[in-house]
Amino acid sequence: MKNGTSRLCDFEFDRAAIARAAAENRLLTMEIEFSLRCNFRCPYCYVPEESYFDGELTTEEIRDVLMQAKEMGARRIIILGGEPSIYPHIRDMIGFIQDQGMDVEMFTNGSGITTDFAQWLFDRQVRVVMKMNTFDADLQDRLAGKPGAGRIIAEAFDHLKQAGYPSRDAFLAVSTIICRQNLEELPRLWCWLREQGIAPYFEIITPQANALENSWLDVDPHTLHRLFEALAETDRKRYGRTWRVQPPLVGNRCLRHQFSCLVTSEGAVMPCVGVTISQGNVREQPLKTIIENSPVLKDLKNYPNTIKGPCGSCDQADGCYGCRGAAYQITGDYLASDPMCWRNCAAGGRGPRKE
Repeated sequence: MKNGTSRLCDFEFDRAAIARAAAENRLLTMEIEFSLRCNFRCPYCYVPEESYFDGELTTEEIRDVLMQAKEMGARRIIILGGEPSIYPHIRDMIGFIQDQGMDVEMFTNGSGITTDFAQWLFDRQVRVVMKMNTFDADLQDRLAGKPGAGRIIAEAFDHLKQAGYPSRDAFLAVSTIICRQNLEELPRLWCWLREQGIAPYFEIITPQANALENSWLDVDPHTLHRLFEALAETDRKRYGRTWRVQPPLVGNRCLRHQFSCLVTSEGAVMPCVGVTISQGNVREQPLKTIIENSPVLKDLKNYPNTIKGPCGSCDQADGCYGCRGAAYQITGDYLASDPMCWRNCAAGGRGPRKE
């Protein structure tokens, strides 16, 4: 993939494909939760209480919605969680997706990435996004809410590398949340990943669920801006990569509402994990009907004319609308300006909550 701001770094699609998908109410990707069961308890996550799991989709229901996504043009299915690697039917589901001609990308904390499973994933060219927030094992345990998490992640990395990740056909990335505790080491982690051919996926925490109870993680927008600028300069000088500095992803745009959606483990269809407004349920309506009739997705696809405040008039508004999840979770309005964006704050918008 060529470097530059005209295309997302390693994760998405070109602007023409995105525009066609938005205009035709089609999909390029679909995010799906097979289950929200997880053995980690991250202080920034949204894993629910145990009683939630009684209503999760069956494997038959999952297969049905995957087929619907294919019919709507989806090229890639992105498996979220919970923790997919410990989902009992994970191999069957991945095999089913690939049998339909769609790529698979799986976000994982590494818990189920054994030597055998890593090789299985590599042989099938599954795109793997490992969760890793720090080099410090003790801090990683704290940020995962689980003793031994740092060791689990390190062992999973070893298994993936032994299997052959990363390679031209076996994409490997690292998903890292930006928090107060790991700020100083993030430039080193970024370079460590780049030098191994692993794509860094650094993200501002969306203030929802558990994150609302853990303000000790918060980073103010101006500090975030300095970090983004520093990483952009590093990427340009050391690795020849040029990209636009904008939230919520370092080196990437988030325009997923143009071409994607989330299907939760209970079948609800939402714009994304941050915009937690159910547009319908696949147990009651076809996916195509839900997406075509969603007023929220219509607003977001028409973002040049619907986003409010400084985000709407920003000189980067042609390819950025901030984090819609942050806007919704903080203000209650998914079309509001992103309160976590340093440009919004400079224009008089709100920053993160105070301790």
